[in-house]
Amino acid sequence: MNQSRPKPIIVRDLWWVLAQVPLMALAYFLPIRYGADAQTLPERLVRFAGAALVLVAVPMALAAFAALGRYLTPFPRPREHACLRDRGIYGVVRHPMYSALILSATGWSLWSLSWPGVVFAVVLGLFFDRKASYEEYWLSLKFASYPDYRKRVRKLIPWIY
Repeated sequence: MNQSRPKPIIVRDLWWVLAQVPLMALAYFLPIRYGADAQTLPERLVRFAGAALVLVAVPMALAAFAALGRYLTPFPRPREHACLRDRGIYGVVRHPMYSALILSATGWSLWSLSWPGVVFAVVLGLFFDRKASYEEYWLSLKFASYPDYRKRVRKLIPWIY
């Protein structure tokens, strides 16, 4: 009986996943610890902007999860039988889950009026930008059409970056 065994997790791939867990936890807890109450109209407007970012991020993440289905993985390497997703939310941005995490961290920090949280959301963005670049190396090896897809669709910010 020929059973395909799962390939071992490469250590470098595991480090990306292990690093993102505390980073995402910090993105959640920093605004709680260093947030403020909205006292003025500008502060209320900042909170409104933060809520709007979260309201954009949630459906973006859900659409990305739905598009990948059983091929979803936290690791940078695509699963063995995965196919390239380039329609729907993946036709708007190449890494919508990372975009959604960055948007939600920024939105949560703005909602909480936590400037340390906003700064940390930038750090989180840099982390996911690097992880996406590492992931794109493997996607380019797996999918011959990936270089054309990269030219058509932006990495993390639709139509910009």
